Amino acid sequence: MTAHAPHVPVLLGPILTRCAPIRGHWIDGTLGAGGYARGLLDAGATRVTGIDRDPTVFAIAADRVGRHSARLRMVEGTFSDLDTLADGPADGVVLDLGVSSMQLDQAERGFSFLRDGPLDMRMGADGPTAADIVNSADEGELADLLYHYGEERASRRIARAIVADRPFTRTTQLAALIERVLPRRKPGQSHPATRSFQALRIAVNDEFGQLVAGLEAAERALQPGGWLAVVSFHSMEDRVVKRFLADRGGARAQSSRHAPASEGEQARFTDVSGGIAADADEVAANPRARSARLRIARRTDTEAGPVDRTRLGLPPDIRKTR
Repeated sequence: MTAHAPHVPVLLGPILTRCAPIRGHWIDGTLGAGGYARGLLDAGATRVTGIDRDPTVFAIAADRVGRHSARLRMVEGTFSDLDTLADGPADGVVLDLGVSSMQLDQAERGFSFLRDGPLDMRMGADGPTAADIVNSADEGELADLLYHYGEERASRRIARAIVADRPFTRTTQLAALIERVLPRRKPGQSHPATRSFQALRIAVNDEFGQLVAGLEAAERALQPGGWLAVVSFHSMEDRVVKRFLADRGGARAQSSRHAPASEGEQARFTDVSGGIAADADEVAANPRARSARLRIARRTDTEAGPVDRTRLGLPPDIRKTR
């Protein structure tokens, strides 16, 4: 693959190496173009269940896996339901939390501030769009959304400008406003609208709710000895995954480093590998891998159960305030 080739699976090599030997039934909870599914099948998985909320990817994924297509079962849905959507227990689950480059490339999906399209941002076909939120939320709600989901420090300034200039219907219309109200970016800095668009995408698709539900579903789906591999692309997601695995590994986060360590529950995951980054060769071949972090853990035989979400460092659920 060249640096410009689309849909390259990030950190696939470390997943295949650390989870070797790859065998049995794997669940790819974020099927996309099928890059992880093909890698798993090539490495020895007997079959893969591929789940995606966007059914338009299925033909691309089937073509991508080629000769393995008979061993790939594709299911429309969200990975938060992966335990019920999969056909039987799993020997491994892989989740890539990044936005599909296919969706970014489609202007009509409204994810990109660099391409003009309707202000949509839905990964599926249901629910409110980004335009619905931008045009109906009050200034305080918008500021909270941009700050907590996008870590945007200028959230109040941007929210004030949005309310003054709405309605918004197009991606470039909103991006131009944000660019206008923020300081001119320096060479090498990301586009001023990056954090705001991230925040809106997260809110539209309930990505943090989906993430925690998906981790819980993976715990239920995995049989003892099964592997969980999660690739995240920004610090908020990685923090949630890290704390989930720490909690389910029997260690609870402490409110203070001076407080005595709390006694953990019986471990549901072990062999936790955290914060794995792409090496220089992968970053050179696929710049998208630069911000990615991989966490891997192995399922024990302890019965699955609900997680205490207050221990996961989740941002406030802005959706519930509306």
